[in-house]
Amino acid sequence: MPVSDFEVVMGLEVHAQLLTRTKIFCGCSTAFGAEPNHHVCPVCLALPGVLPRLNAEVVEFAVRTGLALGCEIQPKSVFARKNYFYPDLPKGYQISQYELPVCLGGGVDIEVDGVPKRIRLTRIHMEEDAGKSVHDALGGSAVDLNRAGVPLLEIVSEPDLRSVDEAVAYLKELRAILMALGVNDGNLEEGSFRCDANVSVRPRGQAALGQRCEIKNMNSFRYLKQAVEYEVARQVELVEAGGKVEQETRLFDPDRGETRAMRSKEDAHDYRYFPEPDLPPLLVDAAFVERVRGTLPELPRARAARYREALQLSAYDAGVLVADAGVAGFFDAALAAYGGGPERAKKVANWVNGEVARLANETGLAPRDWKLAPAALASLLRLLDAGTLGGPGAKQVLEVLFREGGDPEAVVKEKGLAQVSDEGAIEAAVDEVLAASPVEVERYRGGNRKLIGFFVGQVMKRMRGKGNPAVVNALLEKKLGGA
Repeated sequence: MPVSDFEVVMGLEVHAQLLTRTKIFCGCSTAFGAEPNHHVCPVCLALPGVLPRLNAEVVEFAVRTGLALGCEIQPKSVFARKNYFYPDLPKGYQISQYELPVCLGGGVDIEVDGVPKRIRLTRIHMEEDAGKSVHDALGGSAVDLNRAGVPLLEIVSEPDLRSVDEAVAYLKELRAILMALGVNDGNLEEGSFRCDANVSVRPRGQAALGQRCEIKNMNSFRYLKQAVEYEVARQVELVEAGGKVEQETRLFDPDRGETRAMRSKEDAHDYRYFPEPDLPPLLVDAAFVERVRGTLPELPRARAARYREALQLSAYDAGVLVADAGVAGFFDAALAAYGGGPERAKKVANWVNGEVARLANETGLAPRDWKLAPAALASLLRLLDAGTLGGPGAKQVLEVLFREGGDPEAVVKEKGLAQVSDEGAIEAAVDEVLAASPVEVERYRGGNRKLIGFFVGQVMKRMRGKGNPAVVNALLEKKLGGA
């Protein structure tokens, strides 16, 4: 049978680093990028005699996330020791939660090709991250424990995903929610939002689940897509050949575009879970839950619906804006400064999703690090509306504002980018272009009206992009049509 005759069954385990300043069981910094083994102390190094102390903000963030995702917040949860041996795990066990997690149930609503679907959640629990093993080209290895003890939420879905597209949509929606809640920065490159995929296949129509393999630590939507597609094809080929899929943990090699075996997959009993004796049960009372509920912000799907209904933005524009809470906040502030209804909202969205997004991608800067202020974008758009600036000049001004900040009017004056609307100056440029292009003029008058774009481009080139397009077009049509 071809791959299309098989059904993919998939569940994801997302590890989201929480935006706390300190680690989950000690006061060490969680800041990314420090020198190796700089943010460590006796607790996260697991020196003899030390005791963990739970970071209260981690609990609040876990409850906040659980409420946003419709989970049942457990009044009593218990930390457990997950035992395994690896060089970057100083204690020889990881403090996590197992039988009694802080959140149960819930779900994430997605839409693929216009079809809505709810992906159920099994649980959300708190745990500490391990350190990082660093391997060099000569075969040497070192351990950096800065990340050991960094607080994580593990968000475990039910095996409800049936395609790579559903998996990517689920991850994007979950990432947007966590960022909107302010509990995670969504940074895939730094590994603060990453996932493991449990993948199996079965012939379509079969009720029994196939044997699953776990693909570890993917921190890119593209890598997830590539890894799952490869793994599905590998498992189908095995089944078709009469073989058996072995339960195992696999890694994705992006250079070769394939997964490879890492180790046999452990079951829960292999980790020898038992309650953490150095931490008492966590009790979360109803008053605390309600207080946290009162702080929940507008979530991405609700925000996107507001943009579509109140501002008449397209589903695409709304979706792009709400994918990053920082971008959506910037849009809201810029629109408030610019003022107006749906027409102006569309204009702001076009610039935020267009030129601003391009500059953000080029620089790799998150919205909180942009030098461009929302009010400055609003001022720039007003200069466009007034005819003081043309499109090309506005893009140049925007780039300066994004990289350096400042006032749009001052940048226009300093760079000499003001748009020329004087008919005399534009007419002189038009005459020069027509005189230099006799062949094109004859072709235009012969019926090739598409050449108007050529003439406009030549005039704008002579005027260094400063000519008022409306005046340029009017003069060209007058001279070409009237000759």
